[in-house]
Amino acid sequence: MRDFARDFDRFWVVEKNLRWIFSLECGAGPPNSKEGSFFPRPFIKLWQSIKIEEPMKASLSPDSLRDLTDGLQRANEEFSKHYPGETGRRQPVHTVYGGAHLFKSDSAARLGSLARRSVDQFAPDFITFARALELPGAELLPEAIDDAELLVLKLENEPEQLRSNNKPAWLAHTIYQRVSEKLRREPVEDFRIDFEDGYGNRPDAEEDGHAESAAKEVAEGYRNKTLPPFIGIRIKPFNEELRARSFRTLDIFVSTLAEQSNGQLPANFVITLPKITIPDQVSSLASLLTRLEQQNNLAAGSLKFEMMIETTQSIINHRGEIYLPRLLGAAEGRCVAAHFGTYDYTAGCNITAAHQHMMHPACDFAKSMMQVSFAGTGIWLSDGATNIMPVAPHRFVEGGPKLTAEEIEENRKVVHRAWKLHYDHIQHSLVTGFYQGWDLHPAQLPTRYAAVYSFFLESLEAASERLKNFVEKAAKATLVGDVFDDAATGQGLLNYFLRAINCGALTEKEALNLSGLTLQELRSASFVKILKNRQNF
Repeated sequence: MRDFARDFDRFWVVEKNLRWIFSLECGAGPPNSKEGSFFPRPFIKLWQSIKIEEPMKASLSPDSLRDLTDGLQRANEEFSKHYPGETGRRQPVHTVYGGAHLFKSDSAARLGSLARRSVDQFAPDFITFARALELPGAELLPEAIDDAELLVLKLENEPEQLRSNNKPAWLAHTIYQRVSEKLRREPVEDFRIDFEDGYGNRPDAEEDGHAESAAKEVAEGYRNKTLPPFIGIRIKPFNEELRARSFRTLDIFVSTLAEQSNGQLPANFVITLPKITIPDQVSSLASLLTRLEQQNNLAAGSLKFEMMIETTQSIINHRGEIYLPRLLGAAEGRCVAAHFGTYDYTAGCNITAAHQHMMHPACDFAKSMMQVSFAGTGIWLSDGATNIMPVAPHRFVEGGPKLTAEEIEENRKVVHRAWKLHYDHIQHSLVTGFYQGWDLHPAQLPTRYAAVYSFFLESLEAASERLKNFVEKAAKATLVGDVFDDAATGQGLLNYFLRAINCGALTEKEALNLSGLTLQELRSASFVKILKNRQNF
């Protein structure tokens, strides 16, 4: 603006002098104002509004500060290497664990079928499901679906009106519909073929056979496109008792998979290392993966792994040092996630079995340490599992007597109670910033998605308003209600929408309408890119 003002002033001086010469030749006096200028009147008004400031006095030249700026640049670049920020890649909302001896290429579809059967049996309609989980406002819903004929008609024909006038009903109905759709379309997001706790210790020949057969099933699923979007294996820990067995299982599995799939790994394939106590275990896995890549003609760096944080020693070592950053540093860039192991960790804290659960304060401490240590590194965080399964105590046996009314009612109560516990655990994880957790049973899948969808849908309007303000004001600080935001929060708000879309809580079309973003902006997954794009117009 200052350059424009100076150029304008130069042009005005030239024009003034020409007019002065012309006025002398014509016998007229010199002009004393800019009236009648060759410049259009809007430019004259703009000029009159400009105030040219004299340059500020500075004592130090850029060259005199070179030693400081160069050193600071190197330090900032080094910091960025360790804290590159979130990648924007899709993170699964859960990891389903299953014994390696049971895995088949179509295991994900089978789990989905079992999950749908559980919903059909114990929550055949949205009101029953909402009341079982105690969704927000569920107590305001009719007692049973038979009492809600008019409500159902309105939900099916005028959902947006009900969203404003009766949000509890809209929320319950929307969650139920989207959970049902998810269980048909993509029931499992991430599956871990387990050679550890879910498999146990078996004779070497038996584990060798299961390592080979599981790899062949993965290769078949890869060819037939029946694998979930994320998949991997959990090996045994690298302690002295089990490291040799763990090495061999990993070698057999990876070598067989590479052979069966012509050197192509499934997308998002990962290895899980449990019960880590020292960085050497992490660095040994990184080195082992490098050798396996070389021996099996796999692309360098293609084998990634995740760390399980489930020992007290992985949090703080014997010297009183926080160990988590050192564990990540030992991964040589191969670590993509850190999973919290609830029950091994609480056992290591001498907490009795009756009080070992995901909401114990000891777990919150460990997970807070994980968040502080891994924030900004791009490492995904996952919470643990609910170990109370939604399994009915009474089963009908073909050819046997029918279940009594009392047994059917007890089955319903037991499953609903386990569902509610699972739902509460997941909500606690989400509120504390852990967007992924473990599931151990197919009947936990409905409540996994219900909890996640409820979390995103309930606060959707507030998040939409805040993100719109960010984008519209180009990262200037905004005040929405009583919540103050600065530009750094923008990426977090954008991630909210990306996570909601990825898991199925929100459609892309809904996100566009609510956020005010374009499709290109939304898919860029970068708030900085969105702002740069907006500021160019």
